[in-house]
Amino acid sequence: MGTQEYYTPSPVTPLNYSNRVQVKTLLHKPQNVVGQRVVVGGWVKFAREVDMSSSPSVDGTRRNKDMSLVEILQSQIPLIGNILEIIGGSSCCHRKKREPSGPSKVVPPKPSTALLLLSDGSCVGNLKVVVDSSVATPRQLLATGTCILVEGQLQRPSSEEKHAIELKVDKVLHIGTVDFDKYPLSKKEIPPEMLRECPQFRPRTTTVATVMRVRSALSFAIHSFFHKHEFIEVQIPTITTADCEGFSNMFQVTTLNQKAEKQNLNTIYESEGVNLEVLKAAAKEKSNLVEQLKRSESNREALAAAVQDLRKTNELASQLEAREKKKLGAYLKDDKVDSSKDFFHSQTYLTVSGRLHLESCACALGNIYSFGPRFQADKTDSPKLAAEMWVVEVEMAFSQLKDSMNCANDLFKYLCKWVLENCSEDMNFVSERINKDCINRLQQIISGSPKTMSYNEAIDLSSQAEDKKFEPSFESGVVLTSEHLSYLADSIYKKPIMIYNYPKEAKPFYVRQNDDGTVDAFDLIVPKVGTIISGSQNEERLNLISSRINDLGLPREKYEWYLDLRQNGTVKHSGFSLRFDLMVLFATGLLNVRDVIPFPRSYGKPNN
Repeated sequence: MGTQEYYTPSPVTPLNYSNRVQVKTLLHKPQNVVGQRVVVGGWVKFAREVDMSSSPSVDGTRRNKDMSLVEILQSQIPLIGNILEIIGGSSCCHRKKREPSGPSKVVPPKPSTALLLLSDGSCVGNLKVVVDSSVATPRQLLATGTCILVEGQLQRPSSEEKHAIELKVDKVLHIGTVDFDKYPLSKKEIPPEMLRECPQFRPRTTTVATVMRVRSALSFAIHSFFHKHEFIEVQIPTITTADCEGFSNMFQVTTLNQKAEKQNLNTIYESEGVNLEVLKAAAKEKSNLVEQLKRSESNREALAAAVQDLRKTNELASQLEAREKKKLGAYLKDDKVDSSKDFFHSQTYLTVSGRLHLESCACALGNIYSFGPRFQADKTDSPKLAAEMWVVEVEMAFSQLKDSMNCANDLFKYLCKWVLENCSEDMNFVSERINKDCINRLQQIISGSPKTMSYNEAIDLSSQAEDKKFEPSFESGVVLTSEHLSYLADSIYKKPIMIYNYPKEAKPFYVRQNDDGTVDAFDLIVPKVGTIISGSQNEERLNLISSRINDLGLPREKYEWYLDLRQNGTVKHSGFSLRFDLMVLFATGLLNVRDVIPFPRSYGKPNN
């Protein structure tokens, strides 16, 4: 006779700094948590109300055959219930039954249940939550985006359905309602470009939440890789006086321009009688109107008229802003601003790259890295570029170009492998909803190696392309562009390529020069994304780097501290920069880098 096994579920552990349990903890092994009491918090993704006292209807809810049209609308669309209350008072909320004699009697609302799908951002899945009307008024819970904190018991669903577990609520601890007219999210899928207009709510969508979890995992993996290989993390300054690249579009940082700009704006307002700020506010209101019309499915004529009105307002605002900036530029060019009166007493800029500063630390600490935001004032409307992007920058003392190329390739493979091993659920969602080839692409990176070639070899291959016409053509003597690089990675090799030995004109001034006129620099180009890593061996010879600075006409006084490294204990060193946002873009298969950045900043759009 066999012995009977008894199973006692292990208690669910809540978060350390909150009494709630994450949804992913409950969905991971639902059979182990049935019968336990938990507190769960999150946002309503989908909801419906079921009348428990009547028979099922066509849409799966239960309605009494005597229900009036008003009651049906109230139960299915909470907003209508609010409107009816305002218009008709309490008589619209409860049916009244008049007795043969005596005053009217109010019939209490029939018992119902709110069925909610709750997300707390911890995973792709949603938790089914059941709330009876005796616990909370269903109408308070049904709107998409409503935040709730509830307590109850976990149980198996009573009927056969895809959910393996549900939470039967007996206590509501918090309800954060939403403004239906202003809340931009709904059950319908919203295009990425529209979501960028409301970055404060984007992470509540399943796609953006998934991308943010992948982004977080990749960030952790970066620190893990360098810790494993005994690199030291160094933070570089956000504000600098030097242009690391030598030819960058930089953001100037000053406390004086704000005052000058305000004076210039006032001049424009007074002379033209138009207030730019008022115009921008009007454009924002009209944009909100357009979104409301789209959500409410109004007639096409009204929507088209609103869109046209918004376009004209934005055009006028852009024209005025461009004229203001032009006048401001002339104002500053006339040397009316004295930099010696500025906060730093000289012109300063947001950092484009930290490679120069990292050299200083590498000459003392050996192998180091930095991970943070870098800035470029580039107005190009490229899907692979934003004004603020996060970059991983590496510098290694006693290393040469080949060492840097090997480290960059190892890091890239490590990140691809980390995502597949630690974000399996998110990557399955990405493969199903965003890009079906993303998992295979990452696996190919791990098992293979990039095609390595010199710059001249890449030129020859591109010039032989008979089925591709490049603009401009090679006859004009043009160097490799992003279009050429994408062609080689996407069409010729269909895998990452690594190009080295660039002409010195194409790379920063600090890259080590070769005898043939090339420099020791490389790029790692991946399909669909382009250049994801750029690196180099840096020039340690004082006379050559001094000549390069003079040739480019760079202000030598801003680089004296950097040249000191060549005169005092110089060392051969190399490094690279990994564009982190493009790494996330590659892993998730999205098309625009703005969709993988929490708060993307691009020309004309600061986004909070």
